[in-house]
Amino acid sequence: MNSLFTKIIRIVLGIVLILFGLNKLMPSPFIPLPELPEKAGQFMTSLANTGYVLKTVGVLEVLIGVLLLLKKWVAFALILLAPISINILLFHLFLDIPGLSMALIIVIFNVVLIYKHWPQYKPLFY
Repeated sequence: MNSLFTKIIRIVLGIVLILFGLNKLMPSPFIPLPELPEKAGQFMTSLANTGYVLKTVGVLEVLIGVLLLLKKWVAFALILLAPISINILLFHLFLDIPGLSMALIIVIFNVVLIYKHWPQYKPLFY
């Protein structure tokens, strides 16, 4: 569970989540947003217009990223990240294929880390 491979994945995933989470929370994003296809743009605009969805996801991403970097409650952070990473993957799969590679990396990192921490989840299934 504490291999160098796992540590690198955990740290990279934590940094990515903090950066993209903070990007959602800032009034003007510091990571330029790519031009999205029409349907993807409409979807993101509708989420932004709610006034809370993107902010909530941003806060959760920062929180999860910090937990991963501090190596605190990692199993809990990974379970919180699971629905977010699946939604990122589905968004890019159905609405923005060019961004699919980054979405796949996030999902794969999440799955690998969940697998590495599986002994902590075992009691949930007994």
